[in-house]
Amino acid sequence: MLPPIDELRERITENLSVFRRRGVPVPDGHRQAAVTICVLEDAERRPYTIVIKRVRQGRNPGQWALPGGRLDDGEEAVAAALRELAEETAVTGVSVAGLLDDYVADSGFVITPVVAFGGTQTARRDPREVASIHRIPLERFLAEGVPRWTTGGDGRSLLQMPLGPGILIHAPTGAILWQFAEVALRGGDLRVADVAQPTWTRR
Repeated sequence: MLPPIDELRERITENLSVFRRRGVPVPDGHRQAAVTICVLEDAERRPYTIVIKRVRQGRNPGQWALPGGRLDDGEEAVAAALRELAEETAVTGVSVAGLLDDYVADSGFVITPVVAFGGTQTARRDPREVASIHRIPLERFLAEGVPRWTTGGDGRSLLQMPLGPGILIHAPTGAILWQFAEVALRGGDLRVADVAQPTWTRR
């Protein structure tokens, strides 16, 4: 059971402040990206975060994702994460609680996850990039059966985050959300750098 939103904000901020985040230098041939796990509140002040479904053209077509994208030249990761959040979902004026580990994706990106709070504002999608926006109650991350594991066609163990009807999220987004649940919500010390991606997420 999660505490009231104000206490939850303090807990998440404290958990992230003591977490020894691992940054990753961008290897040759890779690019840097940043995403935001943005905690919002519904009318009853119940906390949720948003995930998006990408449009069916461009990078990561039709895939589940967190709002985010690549850094512009000279841009810092946090600034990029919040810029992409605003561009893709119209969520602005958020407060940053902390960062999770960088994740090196098979698609050639080093992803920096930023955790932020955005109050009671409502997300609105940019139809050029986002097919749909979905609310995930934070309680869902703590539910039985989240995460779960399956075996890929190549025999590797693959993470699955079942976060709602029709919402089954794999790495890299699933790995980032799993670390959010274990570190930010539970106060643990989980690392997800070795969580494998399905081959179809490399597009």
